[in-house]
Amino acid sequence: MSHSKEPSAESVRTCKAENISLKDFEKLDLRVGEIVSAEPVKSSDKLMKLEIDLGVERRIVLSGMRPDYTPEAIIGKQVVVLCNLEPRKIMGIVSQGMILDAGYLEGVKPPGLLTISHRVPNGVRVV
Repeated sequence: MSHSKEPSAESVRTCKAENISLKDFEKLDLRVGEIVSAEPVKSSDKLMKLEIDLGVERRIVLSGMRPDYTPEAIIGKQVVVLCNLEPRKIMGIVSQGMILDAGYLEGVKPPGLLTISHRVPNGVRVV
């Protein structure tokens, strides 16, 4: 992996998104999950098919993390997963959530995966 690209000052302005209530935030089902398998999606330069262990279930999540990450670099990592995102079929595969990262929208290379400082049980809520 290459060194992180510094985002432009324009892209890192103060937080200007619309405020949400605590009740709205509580609707997000954010959980810790461990990436147990990862493989490139054929016919895509960007997509990686991940199998994520969420404690009581395993889910398939597609992520646009190629070419920034290899399967070997991410298998075994605990990441933050948005679990109640509506499933979406992409290139014939149903993605059942989204892993969170930092910097993708600003063009940071590689974007930082939101990971956990120390091991916790898979499936615990993130608040």
